[in-house]
Amino acid sequence: MEINRPNLTTDAIGFCLLPSELIQNILLYLALPEIMAMKLVNKSIAYVISDQNFLRECNLRSKSATWLFVYKKRWLRDAVLQGFSDQSTRWFKIAVADLLKPVISPGEDFYFLTACGNIFLFVCHTRREVIAVNLVSKTVKIIPASPLGARGTSSWRRSGMRLLSSGSDHFRFLFAELVEHRPVLFEYSSETDTWKSVEATETVENLTHVGRREVDDIFLNVRNGPHESVVIAAGSQSPVILRPRFDGVVGMGSRGSATDRMHVYGDGYMMIVRSKGVDLEKIRARVRMLGGVEIWGLSPNGRQWEYKSRVPSDIITQINKPYGVMMGCLKKAEGLIKIALVSNYECSWEIIWLSYDIGRDNWSWLPLPDCKMKGLNMAGIAFSRGLTFS
Repeated sequence: MEINRPNLTTDAIGFCLLPSELIQNILLYLALPEIMAMKLVNKSIAYVISDQNFLRECNLRSKSATWLFVYKKRWLRDAVLQGFSDQSTRWFKIAVADLLKPVISPGEDFYFLTACGNIFLFVCHTRREVIAVNLVSKTVKIIPASPLGARGTSSWRRSGMRLLSSGSDHFRFLFAELVEHRPVLFEYSSETDTWKSVEATETVENLTHVGRREVDDIFLNVRNGPHESVVIAAGSQSPVILRPRFDGVVGMGSRGSATDRMHVYGDGYMMIVRSKGVDLEKIRARVRMLGGVEIWGLSPNGRQWEYKSRVPSDIITQINKPYGVMMGCLKKAEGLIKIALVSNYECSWEIIWLSYDIGRDNWSWLPLPDCKMKGLNMAGIAFSRGLTFS
């Protein structure tokens, strides 16, 4: 992470004179990047932060934080990765450019795929390689080409891949793809530096097992159509094929035009963003306005998308703004679905963070400060958890 050494002011000196236990309690209220910055103030604070009990407590709290990472860039120029935590109030700049320099050539285009823990995956558009970056150990690894060969940026679908980190330098990268019209699960292990592939099966018996939604179940979307999806469910047993259908008659009450809704998939759920057109006379252009956001989930037998909930109208009123284009991502963890909607209107970007508590059927909106996206291009966005000191 990019860390700027603070000036050692009188306030900083006074802070260092506090009892170490009090300093630790104060630091625990900060986000991880802020704690890492404080470590550079002087040796006294660095010693306090290096205490094993403090590190253990800090990692425990940090693991519960959810991060939204955004990769933004100008064409053929240096890109910037920024992160925002639900336990903080500002964006943090994550220094990945210096880590990537030894393995890339000037002018190469990179896109951000996904993140988990301290591991971040990027794909090189020109060389068609996937590169793993560990922000804490500051290591960079080029992942061998998958059995399908080198893949460009357009080949990777956010809802069709998953990164799993064990909390160390090791990780697993999974993605699902159609091979000769058959859904196949591909998995890379950093520990063995090898790929393996398994063809998913389609049996009624396995559907009942998948419907129980075990904790380690992983849902990867292979194909998404307006009326049917193809999903691979992978967990403790062999991967299973699900084909949930969508009729669109529940929720907001009508099917609507395909241009009036955007579907976003992930972790066995589907988000539908419904919009309506607005004519702005001053600019003589047709734009969209957010009309509603719904969450749908897999039915117990995996054959249908079932309506779950929608964002209350009072939240929609607060986040409703005109846009020209919109994209989104979602991630489920510990009973919560995190949603990010990214829109652009007249070269200005807007990022909306929504959370849905499945058990309580409760929605919340987390206002985000401006991340200075104007004039830049979006080159990747993802939610992540588990960022720690080690």
